[in-house]
Order: sequence, then structure tokens, then C-alpha cells
Amino acid sequence: MSENRSKARHRRGRSVLAVGVPVALTAAGVLGHGADPGPLGAGAQRAVAATSAAPAWATAVADGFASVDSQGQNGTYGGRDGQVVTVRTQAELEQYATATEPYVIVVAAAIDMNPVGKEIKVRSDKTIIGSGTSGHIVGGGFFLGSGVHNVIIRNLTIRDTYQGVWNDKEHDFDAIQMDGAHHVWIDHNDLRHMADGLIDVRKDSTNVTVSWNRLSDDNKAFGIGWTDNVVTDITIHHNWIRETEQRNPSTDNAAHAHLYNNFLEDAAGTDIKSSYGNYSRGRTAMVLENSYFQGMNNPVIKDATATLVQRGNVFSGTSGRNESGGAAFDPKNYYPYTLDSASNVPSLLKAGAGPRSSIGASAASVKAATTLTVAKDGSGQYSTVQAAVNAVPANNASRIVIAVKPGTYRETVKVPANKPHVTIQGTGGSRKDTVIVYNNAAGTPKPDGSGTYGTGGSATVAVEADDFQARNLTFSNDFDEKANQNLSGHQAVALRTAADKVFLDGVIVDGDQDTLLLDTAAKDRLGRVCVVNAYVMGNVDFVFGRATAVVDRSVITLKKRWDGSSGGYVTAPSTAANRKGILIANSSVGGDVSASSFYLGRPWHAGGDATLDPQTTVRNTTLGAAVKSTPWTDMSGFSWKDDRFAEYRNTGAGSGSASTDRPQLTDAQAAAQEVADWLGDWTPTAS
Repeated sequence: MSENRSKARHRRGRSVLAVGVPVALTAAGVLGHGADPGPLGAGAQRAVAATSAAPAWATAVADGFASVDSQGQNGTYGGRDGQVVTVRTQAELEQYATATEPYVIVVAAAIDMNPVGKEIKVRSDKTIIGSGTSGHIVGGGFFLGSGVHNVIIRNLTIRDTYQGVWNDKEHDFDAIQMDGAHHVWIDHNDLRHMADGLIDVRKDSTNVTVSWNRLSDDNKAFGIGWTDNVVTDITIHHNWIRETEQRNPSTDNAAHAHLYNNFLEDAAGTDIKSSYGNYSRGRTAMVLENSYFQGMNNPVIKDATATLVQRGNVFSGTSGRNESGGAAFDPKNYYPYTLDSASNVPSLLKAGAGPRSSIGASAASVKAATTLTVAKDGSGQYSTVQAAVNAVPANNASRIVIAVKPGTYRETVKVPANKPHVTIQGTGGSRKDTVIVYNNAAGTPKPDGSGTYGTGGSATVAVEADDFQARNLTFSNDFDEKANQNLSGHQAVALRTAADKVFLDGVIVDGDQDTLLLDTAAKDRLGRVCVVNAYVMGNVDFVFGRATAVVDRSVITLKKRWDGSSGGYVTAPSTAANRKGILIANSSVGGDVSASSFYLGRPWHAGGDATLDPQTTVRNTTLGAAVKSTPWTDMSGFSWKDDRFAEYRNTGAGSGSASTDRPQLTDAQAAAQEVADWLGDWTPTAS
């Protein structure tokens, strides 16, 4: 598209007793997805060897101090050497968590604990992981006793043992407690509203890593120590600790405590007030790096006997004690790590902390799906992504996963309309490891000499098939505007979708002008797109089109123009009348650009079509200083005020109060503009 053209309540439900089913059984066709396997003990629990490779989340290993070899344990890898089993009841969960054998235990439902406060005693060599965002432990938690080791707890929501007493001294109900355990990885969980602590690392527990969790709505967040011995080695990184009063964490007599890239937030106007943030006490040696403290009282404190080194932290709206002193230690003597910029931490964690739909997702469907592998080095079935797409049978009835090994794939890819149910998934440790990139633009000559590409035709990846999914990879268009000033158009699309039920989970979409084209197959066709946990980058109209599209829990990064100037537009909806347009929710908008230089959007009446009714809503999102105080503008003779542009409860330097130039939804209007309203009867589920 041309720039110039015309606190939570405790709930208990009834549990249904069912069998914990090894994924290998579903892979072998013994049980179909969603089938009722019958009463506990009914033959279906016989071990059957898996016939395909385990998904990446079942073999993931810890970083930080949990990765360091000690006490006879080489790193932390949980139950990867055992079977993958799926559980939906407390009885099933206890059966496998307390077994002597290694297991990867996938929690695929909300499990109500009975009695309230029960902590399941986990044994060694276990991975306990939520299936996407559906794994909840309600009214209980986990206990790791003396000598328990090699345990991973990932992607779960553990919540609601609160007994109505804020500083509860009667009920020691924790989400995760360890007494003398070692080599434990706690990652991508949502821990909240418990009677005592969210995490307790006690009695010489060591080699622990706590990463990418949300800890919130509790009195005591995270306690470490309760011993006179100086033994504990612990890494705490990329955690969002929000609305907790104390122990954020409190670290007592830890030999080595490495805290980095955490976000501690005490939100204004709430009932919960922070007493203190990070606390180094006793003889703790603490290194605190590149973390972000928002509104915290006494953000960093230390005892006279403790050491605490600070580097690169950001303090915004904090007050009280902020202390450091002593030599501590160098974490890189123990393990490698990479720091994110402290200024990016709030956006990064709002988008990425807590359970993710791409972790632990439906083990049965992962095993059952057909997988095609792509590798540039020839170690896969195909060396290009397009070759794998070409191998998908026309009108396929079931999911086909194209697993793309790390590398840069310089090619264009098209998933045609007659190849639905395709997932393209990077297999690297990061979404940056697998990149699909090309450099076509509107105006680039076609190789067959038949003219030039248009905007849609410039796409690096084009998706025209329904029920498409992508995760853990980067879509990019690296067209060089500066070197191609002679071309008539500079629109350069990284990803174009023209289909319904498109799920983009944990991806990067990177370009400049017209980065992400969210279209439909036709003007009268519904095309829903859900973008979550993503990074979207650009400068001019870089989220645009006529789809009914949600961008949720994502980071929208504003980029400078080819000549180094700042200025642009985030969205350009081209919504048909009586349809929903673009919804940006629970995200952040910002970048290294000039203040007040970007609009949130403008109305694109494609082809001058006056019947269109473009819509963008931006809600519950952090807006950086780059956003203009009048965030909407006209386009090609069409006034934004004649279409549907609004905000709701945004925050940040670029936010503003209601005015004729800045419409704000009422609470009643906002209640009808939630993510679920956009998606209708479709609930995106990783597969």
C-alpha cells in the first residue's frame, strides 16, 4: 500500500477421573484425541514405545545455575528420557509425578486439588508441563524434598490457595516449595494468589533457575534460604513480579544469586503496596543486572553482611532504599548468558512471560501430525520451505507440520488455498534462529519479464490456506529502499495472509513499509488472524489489510525510515462494513525513533471504496513517547473520524486522555471489544 495514495476469586470445580495416557498410545492410534479412555487402571496404561521423535519442549534443558554440573547431576533436563504422558486429574498427576521412573507429564486441564493446599511430592527426573495455556493447578502446588533433583516445572498456571488472610501464618500453601532439592528449572509459569509463598527455595536447595515466569497477586512472592549454610546457587531471569508485597525475592545466605532482566512492578492505585524489591541478606553474594523497577518501594536492599553488585538497572517511580556494595562474583565464570536492554524489559516480559501456547501443546496432536523436515544442510527431507509446502497433498484433511531447522532461507514461500492445516515451525532455541527472508517490493520486476510485483505480490511468505499456523521463526523482507530509489513503489511485505483461522504464535515479522498484510480471500469472506507473543516491526502502514485481526501480548517496534528520519503509521485497516478490523491488545508500541512522530493508524479505503469502514482499536497497551498526541490521521481524502478508531486504558508516555482527536471507549463499549469478540467461535490452539 502506498504511503501517499489517494485480586482473583478461588473457584473449585468437579473433577472427572480418567486415565493418564502415554502419548505413544495416541501416536499408535489406540486412542483418538478427546476419546474417553475409561476408568483408572483399565489396561490403557501399558507402556508403548514412541515411534516418532519427541517434540522440542519435551527435551528442553535449563540454562543458568540449573545447567551447571554438580552433585553428580549434569545439567537439568527433567523427564526427557522417559515417556510423555498426558494427565487431566489429580490422581493421574500424582501417579506419574511420584513415580521412580522419568516422565514428561503434560497437564492438559485445570486440576482442582483436594484437599485445598495439597502439594504433590515430586520425585526426581520429571518434567511437568502445561499443554499450551490449558494446564492449571488450582488450590495446590508442588513439593520437592531433600535429594530430589533434575525436575522441570514449565508452562503451568498454579493458583488460588488463598484463604482470606493476607499475611497468612496458618496455611503454608505454596505454589512450588523445595527443601534440599537440586537442579530444578521453573520456567514460563503463571503463579498467583496463594496462601503463603509463590516460590520457596529452602534448606540448601541449589542449582536452581527461575525464568520467564509471572508472579503476581500475593503477599510473599519468592523466598530463598532459611539456612545458616551458604550453599544455594540460583539464577533468576526474565520474570515479571507484579503486585506482590514482599520477598521479590528475599535471598538469604545464597552462595551465588544472579538476577537479571527481571521486571518488578508496583502498579499505582491498587490495594497491594510493595515493602521491598530485591533483598540480599545474610551472607548472600548477589549480582543484579539490567532489571527494571517500576513504582517499587525500597527497590534494592542489602544487609551489612551481604554483597550486592548492580549493573545497568532502570528505576522508574521508585522510592526508598536502593543499595549495593561488595565484590560478589562473575556469573560468566559459571555459565554463558546474554543480557537484554533494561529499557526493553517491560515490553519483553509483558509479551513473553508466563505460559505460552507453543510450549507443551497437545502432545497427542504433536505426535499424530505428519511432520516434514527442512534443513539447508541437506539433513532434512527438503532443503527449502517451498519444497516442503509443495509436498503437502492437495486438500489435506489433517495437520501437517513443516519443521524448519535453524538457518536463513532466502526464498519466497506460498501456501496455496488448497493446502489447509499447515504449521511452519522453527526448531531452534529462539525465533531468531530460523529466518525466511526475501527482498521483493512493489515495483520489483518479475523474473519472467511480465511486469512488476504489486504490494501483495512482494510478500516473502504468502498464506492463502485456512487453519494455518506459524511459530518460533522470523518472516522478513529486507528490501533496500535507499538503494532502490528508482523503483516506483517501496511497499515490501514480509508476510501476507489471505485466509481464515491464521494463528501466528511467537514469531517475528520484520520489514519497513507494509510489513504485515492481514487480508481475506475476498471482500465478502471472513478472515480471522490471531497474532500472539510476537514482534512486529516497521514504519509505514506496517500492520494493514481487511482481516479481522488480533495482535495480543506482542511488541510493536517502530523503525526509522531509509533516510534516518522518523515518522510513520502503525496500522492501515481496510475493513469491510459490519466486520471487525484490527485489535491491538495487551501489547507495547515503541522504538528508537523521535518523540511524537508516529500515528497509531489511518483509514485505508482500498481502491477508493467508500463502502469500507476501517477499524483499529488499541487497548490495554503501553504506548511509547513516539506516539503522537493526536494518534489518528486521514488518508487519501478519507477522514478517520468517519471510520472506527479508538483507544481504551492505554498507558505510557504516548497515551492520553479522551478528546475529539483521541476517542476512548467506554467500559461498556470495551466489554464488546475483547479478543474473544474478534475471534468468535474460534479458539486458537497450538498444533
